[in-house]
Amino acid sequence: MEIPKILVVDDNRANRMLLCGLLKPYRVIEADSGQAALEMLRTIKPDLILLDVMMPDMNGFCVLSKVKSNKETQLIPVVLITSLHGMDERIKSFEIGADDFITKPFNPLELQARVKSLLRIKALHDELESFQNVVFSLAQALEARDHYSVNHSKRTSDFAHQLALRVMDDPGEAEVIKIAGLLHDIGKIGIRDEILFKPGKLTPDEFEAIKAHPVTGEKICASIHTLAPVLPLIRHHHEAYNGKGYPDGLQGEDIPLGGRILAIADTYDALTSNRPYRKALPQAEALAILRSHAGEQWDPDLTACFCDMVEEEGEAIG
Repeated sequence: MEIPKILVVDDNRANRMLLCGLLKPYRVIEADSGQAALEMLRTIKPDLILLDVMMPDMNGFCVLSKVKSNKETQLIPVVLITSLHGMDERIKSFEIGADDFITKPFNPLELQARVKSLLRIKALHDELESFQNVVFSLAQALEARDHYSVNHSKRTSDFAHQLALRVMDDPGEAEVIKIAGLLHDIGKIGIRDEILFKPGKLTPDEFEAIKAHPVTGEKICASIHTLAPVLPLIRHHHEAYNGKGYPDGLQGEDIPLGGRILAIADTYDALTSNRPYRKALPQAEALAILRSHAGEQWDPDLTACFCDMVEEEGEAIG
């Protein structure tokens, strides 16, 4: 197992030596200024940063802000170490994104315990991210099985995300729908090729196998804590507004909003893409089908909004 890396940032050499001594079980990297630390972070990704606040030229708050605003480094835990005792400084540090705050003079055992705790959390996060990457790879592998469905999940995700941004106030919830769009068909990984890619009409048993994919997809993603918000969307993206969909026969607004959005986006992309059993439909014909079944198969308000969006944005959407 790789030894965790800790970046110690302090302009005072004696302070750095003290911290290095307390952190002997780990691989410690030193930076004598905020600017030097930021330069190191371009090539080194530590598991934890111990950051002094009172430094010349660029103080710890400024360094923290830059670390947390950079997508490449924002998930690295940062502990601010300072001689400042005021509550305002503590509040400021947490508002910027600090993960912990230690006041000098500190208890060595307390420092070691906090470092150990944050490193454990970071390791768990990395493990979850690794599992999540495996799931996304499975989704890509599924599409690679069939040239008809290449990029279907990406397009569905984009359509759903754009619609969500129009009808939802919280961009974070729209982002959840975007992720769900990428994974909505992952349950099809367990369906035999002769069923999944059959050019003719499915038998009742074959259709039952297809209908199982939302629940299978939910189970695949359920073991990953970070994917918990997308589970109901994956499960319910084939529910119908009139209650005649699957797997649970939910009706109307009992279907999660994200599931209703995904259902429209998924169908539109399927209609406008080539399939083994038919050619892609023109945009106008696909929108006419959506409108004709609004209130029956799909949420009528969301369908109207989606059709307007596609007509307004045309090729720019997705």
